[in-house]
Amino acid sequence: MITNEQTIPRLVRRAAERYGTKIAIEDGDTSLSYSALCDAALQAARAFMALGVQPGDRIAIWAPNIYEWIVAAVGLQSAGGVLVPLNTRYKGAEAGYILKKSGARILCTVGGFLGTDYVPMLREALGGAGAAHPVADLPALERIVLLRHDPADAVAASAGVVGWADFLQQGSDVTEAEAEARIAQGKADDLSDIMFTSGTTGNPKGAMTAHGQNIRAFQAWAEVIGLAETDRYLIVNPFFHSFGYKAGWLASAMCGATMLPHQVFDVPAILARVGNERVSVLPGPPAIYQSILMHPDRQKYDLSCLRLAVTGAAPTPVELIEAMRDTLGFETVITGYGLTECCGIVAMCRYDDDPTTIATTSGRAIPGIEVRCIGENGAEVARGEPGEVVVRGYNVMQGYFEESTATDETIDADGWLHTGDIAVMDDRGYLKITDRIKDMFIMGGFNCYPAEIESLMRGHENIAAVAVIGIPDERMGEVGMAFVVSKPGVTADVQAIAAWCRETMANYKVPRHVEIVDELPVNAMGKVMKFKLRERAKARR
Repeated sequence: MITNEQTIPRLVRRAAERYGTKIAIEDGDTSLSYSALCDAALQAARAFMALGVQPGDRIAIWAPNIYEWIVAAVGLQSAGGVLVPLNTRYKGAEAGYILKKSGARILCTVGGFLGTDYVPMLREALGGAGAAHPVADLPALERIVLLRHDPADAVAASAGVVGWADFLQQGSDVTEAEAEARIAQGKADDLSDIMFTSGTTGNPKGAMTAHGQNIRAFQAWAEVIGLAETDRYLIVNPFFHSFGYKAGWLASAMCGATMLPHQVFDVPAILARVGNERVSVLPGPPAIYQSILMHPDRQKYDLSCLRLAVTGAAPTPVELIEAMRDTLGFETVITGYGLTECCGIVAMCRYDDDPTTIATTSGRAIPGIEVRCIGENGAEVARGEPGEVVVRGYNVMQGYFEESTATDETIDADGWLHTGDIAVMDDRGYLKITDRIKDMFIMGGFNCYPAEIESLMRGHENIAAVAVIGIPDERMGEVGMAFVVSKPGVTADVQAIAAWCRETMANYKVPRHVEIVDELPVNAMGKVMKFKLRERAKARR
């Protein structure tokens, strides 16, 4: 494993020196060795520098898991830029908010994905192309780079948009020596990325993390799970998430594993790739393994090469852990707990933990990190008693981007980050997450924040008030349920609201159940008593 590198670009360069011609990425017909990946990232860095990118500039990527995503990310970081990943399921307004908030100068995206054309959708939400900018209402955005697109697509020829090949060609104006000098200037405490995570205010906040802390955190992650140079890693988790980015291609580069990007979760496609491409590592949320186990044609595929599974982000039944080992053949199954504000990782189980520990806990702190459970008075509670999880150590974010008040509310004067999660810690230091102060629920591995969903739903012309909760779901872990109060004189239609939500927000946020109610239960302060809604939802099942 590569250790002690200060920045991600230098880590990739060290990987090229160490692993050379070994295949780093296989993506369809494209295969890149570690040396070729390093060369491609340097070429991308020259192109970003030719566009005037300076250290600290924000550059967004809005694309599925493709090899160009990795090349662009390492390239922009090589130029000193700060990566801002965007969820591929975002609608135009959602992506526009983050692009504007971050002040991104360049957006790297694709011509289309899953029937969605990102650039037209963005322009529809925020105004068409302006005289000087590719999107009228994003004055900081100077250029859109299409990582992949149909050459016949009119968008590629529109204002401020350039194709990947033409973008790379612009890098000829910057020498390799100039790009290498920029890489050499990078420091461990320089920002590597700003990953936006929604909060209870309804507006996403950007968690800032640095190169050095991300590298150290995922060196620990890779060591705990035993990721090896011989592994072939099918990266199903999206690159816009820490699970696919930091625990995905970054960890792979540290260890010399071969990365196999996968764009869409489709069980037959995944089963076919496992056998045909000899996949040994397949991390993901529990819903992935549950779907594989339930697939009627599973036994037709060769899964004998599977070795390592890493899961989390949702409750994992003991029976599922046992089935992953006994039926799917995984030698090692590990669960963990993390959040964006802590580089994506806080605690992990270990390879020799028993199935019950793996299923019922989120593991113990990774090396070098302090984790406690505290009461309302701020003091640590006794082992076995519930308390809020707080974290202190090298993995804690630098803060929220341009949100000093929110940062101070999250990280206290002693450096403890307050997660808002309630857990019980046992005598071994293992955490069992029992509740979430912030009401967040997790659907199929995606964090869903009721306040954000409620804010979006209040934009519906017939909705006067709405409250969203998470309810258990056998396949997805949890799904959203919305309780809606209609505006006076109108009757909100459940099917129409559901259809509107699917058009307005990323599909993982869309409530799977909608109930029309006369009023929401509130306390004396006017706050919705969501525990009453949970009781009501439970009674319905």
